Amino acid sequence: MRRPLIAGNWKMNTKLEEAENLVRAMLAELDSIDGAEKVLCPPFISLAILKELTKTTSVKLGAQNMHFEDRGAYTGEISPLMLTDLCDFVILGHSERRQYFAETDEIINKKVKKALGSGLKPILCIGESLEDNESGKAEQIIARQVKAGLAEVSPTSQLVIAYEPVWAIGTGRAATGKQANTTINLIRSIMANLWNRETAKAVRILYGGSVTSSNIAEFIAEPEIDGALVGGASLKASEFVSIVSQTASLKSPR
Repeated sequence: MRRPLIAGNWKMNTKLEEAENLVRAMLAELDSIDGAEKVLCPPFISLAILKELTKTTSVKLGAQNMHFEDRGAYTGEISPLMLTDLCDFVILGHSERRQYFAETDEIINKKVKKALGSGLKPILCIGESLEDNESGKAEQIIARQVKAGLAEVSPTSQLVIAYEPVWAIGTGRAATGKQANTTINLIRSIMANLWNRETAKAVRILYGGSVTSSNIAEFIAEPEIDGALVGGASLKASEFVSIVSQTASLKSPR
Protein backbone atom coordinates (compact mmCIF):
# COMPACT_ATOMS: atom_id res chain seq x y z
CA MET A 1 0.00 0.00 0.00
CA ARG A 2 1.36 3.43 -0.95
CA ARG A 3 2.08 5.61 2.08
CA PRO A 4 0.12 8.88 1.77
CA LEU A 5 2.15 12.08 1.55
CA ILE A 6 1.20 15.68 2.23
CA ALA A 7 3.70 18.34 1.15
CA GLY A 8 3.38 22.03 1.90
CA ASN A 9 4.77 24.40 -0.73
CA TRP A 10 5.31 27.74 0.99
CA LYS A 11 6.42 29.40 -2.26
CA MET A 12 7.96 32.89 -1.79
CA ASN A 13 6.50 33.44 1.67
CA THR A 14 7.85 33.68 5.25
CA LYS A 15 10.92 35.41 6.60
CA LEU A 16 13.17 33.42 8.94
CA GLU A 17 11.27 34.24 12.11
CA GLU A 18 7.92 33.64 10.44
CA ALA A 19 9.06 30.26 9.15
CA GLU A 20 10.30 29.21 12.58
CA ASN A 21 7.10 30.36 14.28
CA LEU A 22 4.93 28.55 11.75
CA VAL A 23 6.76 25.27 12.25
CA ARG A 24 6.72 25.60 16.03
CA ALA A 25 2.96 26.18 15.88
CA MET A 26 2.29 22.84 14.20
CA LEU A 27 5.31 20.62 14.82
CA ALA A 28 4.06 18.68 17.83
CA GLU A 29 0.73 17.87 16.21
CA LEU A 30 2.30 16.93 12.89
CA ASP A 31 4.86 14.69 14.57
CA SER A 32 2.10 12.81 16.40
CA ILE A 33 0.34 11.82 13.15
CA ASP A 34 1.61 8.41 12.05
CA GLY A 35 -0.50 7.56 9.02
CA ALA A 36 1.00 9.98 6.52
CA GLU A 37 4.38 11.34 5.49
CA LYS A 38 4.69 15.05 6.19
CA VAL A 39 6.93 17.35 4.13
CA LEU A 40 7.44 21.10 4.47
CA CYS A 41 8.96 23.02 1.55
CA PRO A 42 9.98 26.50 2.76
CA PRO A 43 12.14 29.06 0.93
CA PHE A 44 15.83 28.10 0.71
CA ILE A 45 16.87 30.56 3.42
CA SER A 46 14.85 28.70 6.06
CA LEU A 47 15.96 25.14 5.35
CA ALA A 48 18.91 25.14 7.77
CA ILE A 49 17.01 26.49 10.76
CA LEU A 50 14.02 24.23 10.10
CA LYS A 51 16.34 21.24 9.77
CA GLU A 52 17.40 21.85 13.37
CA LEU A 53 13.80 22.21 14.51
CA THR A 54 12.58 19.03 12.82
CA LYS A 55 15.61 16.74 13.07
CA THR A 56 14.25 14.60 15.93
CA THR A 57 10.73 14.44 14.49
CA SER A 58 8.95 12.59 11.69
CA VAL A 59 8.48 15.85 9.74
CA LYS A 60 10.65 16.06 6.62
CA LEU A 61 11.79 18.96 4.51
CA GLY A 62 11.84 19.67 0.80
CA ALA A 63 13.30 22.40 -1.42
CA GLN A 64 11.21 24.27 -3.96
CA ASN A 65 13.67 23.97 -6.84
CA MET A 66 17.30 23.19 -7.72
CA HIS A 67 19.77 23.43 -10.59
CA PHE A 68 20.83 20.41 -12.62
CA GLU A 69 24.56 21.06 -12.11
CA ASP A 70 26.51 20.37 -8.92
CA ARG A 71 28.49 23.62 -9.05
CA GLY A 72 29.53 26.36 -11.42
CA ALA A 73 28.99 29.93 -12.57
CA TYR A 74 25.22 29.97 -12.09
CA THR A 75 24.61 33.09 -10.02
CA GLY A 76 21.59 32.79 -7.76
CA GLU A 77 21.11 29.05 -8.24
CA ILE A 78 21.08 26.21 -5.69
CA SER A 79 22.73 22.88 -6.45
CA PRO A 80 21.75 19.42 -5.21
CA LEU A 81 25.01 19.28 -3.25
CA MET A 82 23.76 22.22 -1.19
CA LEU A 83 20.46 20.47 -0.46
CA THR A 84 21.33 16.90 0.41
CA ASP A 85 22.30 17.73 4.01
CA LEU A 86 19.21 19.87 4.49
CA CYS A 87 16.25 18.06 2.96
CA ASP A 88 14.92 14.82 1.48
CA PHE A 89 12.61 16.10 -1.26
CA VAL A 90 12.71 18.74 -4.00
CA ILE A 91 9.81 20.16 -6.02
CA LEU A 92 10.60 20.20 -9.75
CA GLY A 93 8.66 21.40 -12.78
CA HIS A 94 6.11 23.47 -10.89
CA SER A 95 3.86 25.37 -13.27
CA GLU A 96 5.15 28.66 -11.86
CA ARG A 97 8.70 27.63 -12.80
CA ARG A 98 7.48 26.65 -16.25
CA GLN A 99 5.49 29.87 -16.71
CA TYR A 100 7.59 32.58 -15.04
CA PHE A 101 11.09 31.16 -15.51
CA ALA A 102 10.66 29.50 -18.91
CA GLU A 103 11.60 26.02 -17.70
CA THR A 104 11.16 23.49 -20.48
CA ASP A 105 10.43 19.77 -20.29
CA GLU A 106 14.08 19.18 -21.17
CA ILE A 107 15.39 21.33 -18.30
CA ILE A 108 13.00 19.66 -15.87
CA ASN A 109 14.13 16.23 -17.07
CA LYS A 110 17.76 17.17 -16.35
CA LYS A 111 16.75 18.23 -12.85
CA VAL A 112 14.81 15.02 -12.19
CA LYS A 113 17.79 12.89 -13.22
CA LYS A 114 20.21 14.97 -11.14
CA ALA A 115 17.95 14.89 -8.06
CA LEU A 116 17.61 11.11 -8.17
CA GLY A 117 21.33 10.70 -8.77
CA SER A 118 22.03 12.90 -5.77
CA GLY A 119 19.77 11.00 -3.38
CA LEU A 120 16.94 13.53 -3.36
CA LYS A 121 13.33 12.55 -3.99
CA PRO A 122 11.84 14.71 -6.73
CA ILE A 123 8.22 15.82 -6.59
CA LEU A 124 7.63 16.22 -10.33
CA CYS A 125 4.75 18.59 -11.06
CA ILE A 126 2.64 18.27 -14.17
CA GLY A 127 -0.63 19.84 -15.26
CA GLU A 128 -2.54 21.47 -18.06
CA SER A 129 -3.66 25.08 -18.47
CA LEU A 130 -7.31 26.14 -18.54
CA GLU A 131 -7.07 26.68 -22.30
CA ASP A 132 -5.68 23.18 -22.81
CA ASN A 133 -8.33 21.71 -20.55
CA GLU A 134 -11.23 23.44 -22.28
CA SER A 135 -9.91 22.64 -25.78
CA GLY A 136 -9.64 18.93 -25.00
CA LYS A 137 -5.83 18.86 -25.03
CA ALA A 138 -5.34 17.96 -21.36
CA GLU A 139 -4.43 14.31 -21.96
CA GLN A 140 -1.99 15.26 -24.71
CA ILE A 141 -0.24 17.86 -22.52
CA ILE A 142 -0.05 15.54 -19.51
CA ALA A 143 1.31 12.65 -21.57
CA ARG A 144 3.98 14.92 -23.05
CA GLN A 145 5.05 16.24 -19.65
CA VAL A 146 5.24 12.78 -18.07
CA LYS A 147 7.17 11.21 -20.95
CA ALA A 148 9.56 14.16 -21.33
CA GLY A 149 10.06 14.59 -17.60
CA LEU A 150 10.97 10.93 -17.15
CA ALA A 151 12.99 10.47 -20.34
CA GLU A 152 16.02 8.26 -19.65
CA VAL A 153 15.01 7.92 -16.01
CA SER A 154 15.23 4.36 -14.69
CA PRO A 155 12.07 3.01 -13.02
CA THR A 156 12.00 4.04 -9.35
CA SER A 157 9.45 4.44 -6.59
CA GLN A 158 11.59 7.22 -5.07
CA LEU A 159 9.89 9.62 -7.46
CA VAL A 160 6.69 11.45 -6.49
CA ILE A 161 4.40 13.04 -9.06
CA ALA A 162 2.06 15.93 -8.31
CA TYR A 163 -0.82 16.52 -10.70
CA GLU A 164 -1.59 20.23 -10.49
CA PRO A 165 -4.02 21.58 -13.10
CA VAL A 166 -2.71 25.10 -13.70
CA TRP A 167 -6.21 26.52 -13.67
CA ALA A 168 -6.67 25.33 -10.06
CA ILE A 169 -3.45 26.66 -8.51
CA GLY A 170 -4.11 29.58 -6.20
CA THR A 171 -7.48 30.28 -7.79
CA GLY A 172 -9.78 28.67 -5.25
CA ARG A 173 -11.13 26.57 -8.11
CA ALA A 174 -10.09 22.99 -7.35
CA ALA A 175 -10.76 20.05 -9.63
CA THR A 176 -13.29 17.57 -8.32
CA GLY A 177 -12.04 14.41 -6.67
CA LYS A 178 -13.31 12.27 -9.54
CA GLN A 179 -11.70 14.54 -12.17
CA ALA A 180 -8.36 14.37 -10.38
CA ASN A 181 -8.62 10.62 -9.87
CA THR A 182 -9.33 10.04 -13.57
CA THR A 183 -6.32 12.10 -14.61
CA ILE A 184 -4.04 10.46 -12.05
CA ASN A 185 -5.16 7.06 -13.29
CA LEU A 186 -4.13 8.22 -16.77
CA ILE A 187 -0.72 9.24 -15.42
CA ARG A 188 -0.25 5.76 -13.93
CA SER A 189 -1.14 4.20 -17.28
CA ILE A 190 1.42 6.37 -19.06
CA MET A 191 4.05 5.42 -16.47
CA ALA A 192 3.18 1.74 -16.79
CA ASN A 193 3.82 1.91 -20.53
CA LEU A 194 6.96 3.98 -20.05
CA TRP A 195 8.38 1.87 -17.20
CA ASN A 196 6.37 -1.10 -15.95
CA ARG A 197 3.08 -1.73 -14.18
CA GLU A 198 4.61 -2.63 -10.81
CA THR A 199 6.60 0.60 -10.49
CA ALA A 200 3.69 2.69 -11.76
CA LYS A 201 1.52 1.20 -9.00
CA ALA A 202 4.20 1.95 -6.39
CA VAL A 203 4.81 5.61 -7.28
CA ARG A 204 2.88 8.08 -5.17
CA ILE A 205 0.85 10.62 -7.13
CA LEU A 206 -0.51 13.70 -5.36
CA TYR A 207 -3.16 16.23 -6.28
CA GLY A 208 -2.42 19.94 -6.01
CA GLY A 209 -4.47 23.05 -6.68
CA SER A 210 -6.52 24.99 -4.10
CA VAL A 211 -6.39 22.14 -1.57
CA THR A 212 -7.87 23.04 1.83
CA SER A 213 -9.00 21.28 4.98
CA SER A 214 -12.55 21.57 3.64
CA ASN A 215 -11.96 19.66 0.39
CA ILE A 216 -9.03 17.31 1.15
CA ALA A 217 -11.38 14.44 2.08
CA GLU A 218 -12.92 14.53 -1.41
CA PHE A 219 -9.50 13.90 -2.98
CA ILE A 220 -8.14 11.44 -0.44
CA ALA A 221 -11.27 9.29 -0.75
CA GLU A 222 -10.29 8.52 -4.34
CA PRO A 223 -8.21 5.34 -4.77
CA GLU A 224 -5.49 6.70 -7.10
CA ILE A 225 -4.77 9.89 -5.12
CA ASP A 226 -2.00 9.40 -2.57
CA GLY A 227 -1.93 12.82 -0.95
CA ALA A 228 -1.61 16.46 -1.84
CA LEU A 229 0.82 19.25 -2.67
CA VAL A 230 -0.66 22.09 -0.63
CA GLY A 231 -0.06 25.76 -1.36
CA GLY A 232 -1.69 28.59 0.57
CA ALA A 233 -3.26 26.33 3.19
CA SER A 234 0.20 25.11 4.23
CA LEU A 235 0.93 28.60 5.58
CA LYS A 236 -1.78 28.18 8.22
CA ALA A 237 -0.78 25.82 11.01
CA SER A 238 -4.26 24.57 11.90
CA GLU A 239 -5.22 24.12 8.24
CA PHE A 240 -2.15 22.09 7.37
CA VAL A 241 -2.43 19.91 10.46
CA SER A 242 -6.07 19.22 9.62
CA ILE A 243 -5.19 18.26 6.04
CA VAL A 244 -2.53 15.83 7.25
CA SER A 245 -4.76 14.41 9.98
CA GLN A 246 -7.69 13.81 7.63
CA THR A 247 -5.40 12.19 5.08
CA ALA A 248 -3.89 9.82 7.64
CA SER A 249 -7.32 8.86 8.92
CA LEU A 250 -8.94 8.30 5.53
CA LYS A 251 -5.99 6.41 4.02
CA SER A 252 -5.30 4.19 7.03
CA PRO A 253 -5.77 0.45 6.34
CA ARG A 254 -9.27 -0.75 7.15
